[in-house]
Amino acid sequence: MDEKVDGESSRTALFEEHRPHLRAVAYRMLGSISEAEDALQEAWLRYDRTDTAGVDNLGGWLTTVVSRVCLNLLRTRAQRREEPLEPAGPGGEPGPPRIPDPLLRREGVVDPEQEVMLADSVGLALMVVMESLSPAERVAFVLHDLFAVPFEEIAPLIEKTAAATRQLA
Repeated sequence: MDEKVDGESSRTALFEEHRPHLRAVAYRMLGSISEAEDALQEAWLRYDRTDTAGVDNLGGWLTTVVSRVCLNLLRTRAQRREEPLEPAGPGGEPGPPRIPDPLLRREGVVDPEQEVMLADSVGLALMVVMESLSPAERVAFVLHDLFAVPFEEIAPLIEKTAAATRQLA
């Protein structure tokens, strides 16, 4: 019984080691802290159900899992035409475009998790631009341009060729 508990705690420790990077990936793709946390939770569930003993690069494997979860969330968002709950403009036209959740700091309080997210976050302007990208374009852009993942590794995620993935990014 103790071996199982030790194995579970070491798996948890391995996941937690990668959590800041995975959160940054999810936040950049989704633009929402709460959705990024949901993506991490789903990634944890998938990791917990999978035998990863044969995985050579756990960080890369987890990044792929988080990317796929985010891609699914983005596709669902697009299919459902989910709109933010912002008030309509004058005359009933749609309100302002959705702005990603800001990463906030409290004065005088050092929160290492927030510091990592702030240091790793992209500018608000870039996030607004990313809202205009399709899910596949967003995944290709974030993974390649922000995390230097080769197009050949991104292509299977979005079910495109490497050349088409390069064009999307």
